[in-house]
Amino acid sequence: MVVFPKAKINLGLNITGVRPDGYHDIETVFYPVNLCDALEFVPGLEGVDKDSLTLTGIELPGNPGDNLVLRAVEILRKKYPIPFLRMHLHKRIPAGAGLGGGSSDAACMLKSLNKTFKLMLSSHELQAYAASLGSDSPFFINCQPSFASGRGEILKPVTIFLNGYYLVLVNPGIQIGTREAYANCVPAQPEKSLNETIRYPVSKWKELVFNDFEKTIFIMHPEIRTIKEVLNGSGAVYSSMSGSGSTVYGIFYEKPSIPAEIRKYVIYEGEL
Repeated sequence: MVVFPKAKINLGLNITGVRPDGYHDIETVFYPVNLCDALEFVPGLEGVDKDSLTLTGIELPGNPGDNLVLRAVEILRKKYPIPFLRMHLHKRIPAGAGLGGGSSDAACMLKSLNKTFKLMLSSHELQAYAASLGSDSPFFINCQPSFASGRGEILKPVTIFLNGYYLVLVNPGIQIGTREAYANCVPAQPEKSLNETIRYPVSKWKELVFNDFEKTIFIMHPEIRTIKEVLNGSGAVYSSMSGSGSTVYGIFYEKPSIPAEIRKYVIYEGEL
């Protein structure tokens, strides 16, 4: 089976508090975009007693044996008779970029195993498994625009019409760890919930919809702030850092002319 795990962007992100378990409460809107990885798997050869994962495309940091795709297989195998697998993951979504690439890969593997081996797991059950792999991983089970709260795992579908807008994703190659980003943030309750402000027209979002991580990440990495400024200067109706960065996106009415100073960092562009 071959599947294509999508990336996501965050339309706003408010860090509203610290939880007793050490995680942070947030509110954000996850929105799927058409930058995809490619994931393929087949049963291993007879006599093989372990899974294998081949990685191509963008190089990933860390130990390949810790990849969330492998962890997704192991979680389901604890309850279901899943054979050992040969897997190939081709990466186009950068790691540490605020695009949810690893979480999406894991969620797609859960969904694909459920379908291939007829496990009959519901979306709710798959989301529960996904939540143990990453706070944003449950979103990728259904992969539809959603207002997320709690750690990001409490999801409510939202209707946001971005069809016809043009998206540009810019990633300067800076990897920002989620733990590092949260360590420098100051939680606060917003004057208005994002669930309310996101329903305004996109043309109003610059004054209403914010990503709290920008306050500290822009100080630590001013080049990321520059990317946002260039996108705004190029006519973006709205732009923001996605998640904890370092990807910045611009939403345009039509395909823009991207200045050379950031053109080399564009990793995706196309209609939403």
